[in-house]
Amino acid sequence: MTFNPNEGLPQDEVTERVDEAIESNEVVLFMKGTEMMPQCGYSDKALTLIGQCRDDFETVDVLESLDEYRVALEEHSGRETIPQTFVDGEFVGGSDILEQYAERGELEATLLA
Repeated sequence: MTFNPNEGLPQDEVTERVDEAIESNEVVLFMKGTEMMPQCGYSDKALTLIGQCRDDFETVDVLESLDEYRVALEEHSGRETIPQTFVDGEFVGGSDILEQYAERGELEATLLA
């Protein structure tokens, strides 16, 4: 089996997955890789920061259709960067923003909103 990164899922299917994940989870992290194997440092940092404050949150691996996930996420956040964190349907930010909240002592309150 060969992996061709240009053969992703259809855009409408990815958009539906993103919409559903944001609507049905209190906290969701769209990241490169999985909880067990993050595939970029920013995703790993975001995962670690959220995990310090919450045991229950959803992750979505965007690598199977990276370009399509970027398009779908930009509709919700205005950004196409990965990772992206949403809390109660609202865009919070990527690992840099999560880190800023943590430095100010506001991350737990933000994630438990």
